[in-house]
Amino acid sequence: MKQNSLYVLVFVAFFSFSGTKAQTNTNETFKTTWKSFERINFKIEGKEAHLTRPEKPLPGNPWLWRGRFPDYHAEIDSLLLVKGFHVAYINTDNQFGSPKAVAVWNKFYTHLTTTYKLQAKVALHGHSRGGLFIYNWAKENAEKVACIYADAVVCDFKSWPAGFGISKGGKKEWDVLKAEYGFKNDAEAKAYKNNPIDNLEALAKAKVPILHTVGLQDEVVPPDENSLLLVNNYIRLGGTATVSPCSSGIQKSKGHHYDIDDPNMVVDFILKHSTKNGPLNASNYHNIRSGLQNSQIQFQRNKKGRVAFLGGSITHNGGWRDSICNYLKNKFPETEFEFIAAGIPSMGTTPGAFRLDRDVLSKGKIDLLFEEAAVNDGSNGRTGIEQLRGMEGIVRHVRNSNPSVDIVMMHFVDPSKMENYRTGKEPEVIKIHNKVAEHYGIPTINLAQEVTERIDHGEFTWKDDFKNLHPSPFGQGVYAHSMIQFLEHAFVGHLDHDDKITAHVLPNPIDAFSYENGMLIDIKMVKLRKGWHVDSRWNPKDGKGSRPNYIDVPMLISETPGSTLKLTFEGNTVGIAVAAGQDAGTIEYRIDKGEWQKLNLFTKWSKSLHLPWYYTLASSLENKKHQLELKIANEKDNQSNGHACRIRYVYVNK
Repeated sequence: MKQNSLYVLVFVAFFSFSGTKAQTNTNETFKTTWKSFERINFKIEGKEAHLTRPEKPLPGNPWLWRGRFPDYHAEIDSLLLVKGFHVAYINTDNQFGSPKAVAVWNKFYTHLTTTYKLQAKVALHGHSRGGLFIYNWAKENAEKVACIYADAVVCDFKSWPAGFGISKGGKKEWDVLKAEYGFKNDAEAKAYKNNPIDNLEALAKAKVPILHTVGLQDEVVPPDENSLLLVNNYIRLGGTATVSPCSSGIQKSKGHHYDIDDPNMVVDFILKHSTKNGPLNASNYHNIRSGLQNSQIQFQRNKKGRVAFLGGSITHNGGWRDSICNYLKNKFPETEFEFIAAGIPSMGTTPGAFRLDRDVLSKGKIDLLFEEAAVNDGSNGRTGIEQLRGMEGIVRHVRNSNPSVDIVMMHFVDPSKMENYRTGKEPEVIKIHNKVAEHYGIPTINLAQEVTERIDHGEFTWKDDFKNLHPSPFGQGVYAHSMIQFLEHAFVGHLDHDDKITAHVLPNPIDAFSYENGMLIDIKMVKLRKGWHVDSRWNPKDGKGSRPNYIDVPMLISETPGSTLKLTFEGNTVGIAVAAGQDAGTIEYRIDKGEWQKLNLFTKWSKSLHLPWYYTLASSLENKKHQLELKIANEKDNQSNGHACRIRYVYVNK
C-alpha cells in the first residue's frame, strides 16, 4: 500500500506544522513476566504503565493498546504477542476518558513510540468503560490509529454510568465521572457533546476501521445506546464498521461479560490493519543521544539562531533543507534565524573538514549543524581511515569553535546502501560515521535504512517515487517528514527555569590524526615557478562546467609536463583541491625529499565537468614544518586529452 500522499503533504505543507513533544515524567523501569513474555513496568505522570514485549517483534513494531481492564479477554493479547505484537497499558482507570486522561495518553504514546520505537499507528482495544478512553483519544489522534477493537464498550456516558436511558447506570461511578470532567450537575453533563458517539468525522476521514463485539442481552451497557448507535453514526460518515454479536459462550453480569465467539477473528482484524496500514515509524531510524537542548534554549530563550547545513549535492539542492528552515522558523516564530547553506556537490567529509572554516565557521558561532556525507564518502572511494578522520575532524573543529553547538548527523540513501541493508549488512561508511556519533553523543538520522525498509514495506518505490540518490520532490518529502519528526522528539516540550546551555564534553579523539584543524591555504602563498601561472578568473573554455567556487576564481595552473613547484607547510596532513576536467593530467609528488609518488588526477566524472576533487597527498606526518614538491608527469590517463593540473587550494591539518 503506497503512502505517497503523506510525504508530499509534509513536503508541501511543512510551513504550517506546529506542536511540541509531550514532556514525559518516567520513573525507573523494572521487568516482570506475563505468560512467559517480558513485561517492562514504569510510570508516566505518576500513572502505572507497562509494555509487554514479544519474543520476535514484527517489522515496524506494531502494537496493541489496552484501554481499561487489561486482563479481561487476555486471550487476544496472548495471540498477538505470539504473532509479534507489543501490548501496552497505562492505568488511568478512574478518569473515564476525560480530557485529563487523554493528555496522559498522549504522553504515554510519545514515550512508547520514541523510547521503544513502536509503530506510529496503534491498534486500540477497549472493554466496557474502556470505550470512553479509546474513542476519546482516537478522535484527537486519528492519524495515529491503525484500527479499533471495542468489546461491550460504553459509547455514551449518559447510558452508563449516568443511567439516563435503558441502563441502570452506576451512581458511584457517575459521581466520580462528573467530578473528573468538571460537570457541576447532571444537566451540564447531559449537554456535553463529545462522547464517543459524537464527532467521529476525523476517524472516518482517516478511514480507521472499527470492530465491535457485543452481547445482545447486555443490560449494563446496552448495545442500542452504545455500540449500535456509534456504528450507525460512523457508517453515515463513510466509516468502515463491523458489529459481531457474541452469544455462543457463557453470559455473565447481566449479559455484560461473555466469551468472544471467535478470538481469531479479532486477532486477524488487528493484524490486517496494523501491519499493512500506514507507514513505518520514522523514529525507528533516529538516535537522539545527547539531544538538542542547547540549540532549543538558544532559539527559545535567546531568540537568535545560526544553523548550518554541511554536505554534498543532496544538501546543496533545494528540498529537505528548505523544509527544515521553514520548520524551525515556525517552531520558534520569535527567533531571528541565519541559515548557512554549505552544501557543495561531490563533497564528502574530507573536503568538509578542510573547507569548514571558509564555508561555515567564518560566518560566526554556529548553534546547530546538520552534517551529511555518507553518499559521497562511499561513492567517492574514500578509505575508512579518511572517512573517520574527516567526520571526526568536522565534529572536533566545530566544537572547538563553540563547545555548546548541537550537531545532527544524517545518512542518506543510495542503491549500494539499500543492497547492504537487504543482505543484513550495515554499510561500512555508516558504521564509521556512527562510531564518531556514538563517541561524541551526536544524534543521527538513518535515512538510508529508513528509505530501504519503507520501500520493502510497500509504501513507495525507488523507480517511480524516490527515483534517485538525488531525491525527487516526493523523496525530499520523505526526508523532510523524518527529520521533522526527529526534531519534534529532540526538542523537549518544556524547559525548566534552571536549564542552561552547557558545553558538550570533548573526549580524546578516536584517531589522533583526525582533521580537526583543517584549513585551506590560498594559492597566493605558493611561490610560482617556471611552467606555472595563476589565472585570477579561471573559466573553462571547453563547454564543460564546474561547481560553485570553482569558476571565475583564482586557479594555480600548469599544463606543461616537467614543470615543478614547492611549498613549505606546517602540519600532519597536506593535499590539493583541484578542478579535474577532461584534460586532467598526472602529477608526481614527494614530501621532505622522500620517494616520488604518482597520482592520476583524471576521475570517472572528468569527461563531463571540471570536478572539484580533494586529493590528500600525505597524512599521519609529524606535526611540524614540511616541504611538498610537485611536478607534472609526462604520462597521463588514456581518457584524458591533456596534462592539466589546476589547483584551487592547498589544504593542511595542523
